[in-house]
Amino acid sequence: MAPTFFNQGFQRKRPSNHKLPPGQYETQDFPVLSAGPTPRIALEKWTLTLEGLVEEPKKWSWQEFNALPQQDFNPDIHCVTQWSKFDTKWRGVSLDTLLEHVQLRPEARYVMATSYGGYTTNLPLADLREGKAFIGLTYDGQPLTPEHGGPARLVVPHLYFWKSAKWITSLRFMAEDEPGFWERAGYSMYGDPWKAQRYADDDE
Repeated sequence: MAPTFFNQGFQRKRPSNHKLPPGQYETQDFPVLSAGPTPRIALEKWTLTLEGLVEEPKKWSWQEFNALPQQDFNPDIHCVTQWSKFDTKWRGVSLDTLLEHVQLRPEARYVMATSYGGYTTNLPLADLREGKAFIGLTYDGQPLTPEHGGPARLVVPHLYFWKSAKWITSLRFMAEDEPGFWERAGYSMYGDPWKAQRYADDDE
């Protein structure tokens, strides 16, 4: 099954001292990969909501979200289309910081990330905690462009990058796992690059 992303060209590079997951190669570019048209979200209309299995939903406007504590992040990222990029430079808000603003119900174990434009992807709640994920607002010192998911995107570096939903608008907490957009099309429910979990058959 071949991925059906829109793709701008990029250059391969010899692997550096970083370790590459199976089947990956290093690139110095940042390929533009999307499942559909690029949404353009006016900042005055942007919101992020935590909902689902929470005692009370929490919603931020763009101004409110940018007032939250921010951190710098420098992860390696890995795309299912086989490129990897090392030492990427982001600034954003940790998911740990966001979770301080809601009381999760005990049965909450999974999350559905939803984007402007309707894209969805599922994640275990544990993979968003303990410094594992953040909402990226800038990349390489500049505001995140719409092509790369701006004004804000989820970034979960330890999973294949389709799990890092662009144009993020909500995180819905769930008791049971549910497939998102690419997962319904046969992609892995988890997407671990180190286990080459690209497709559903790779989860077995």
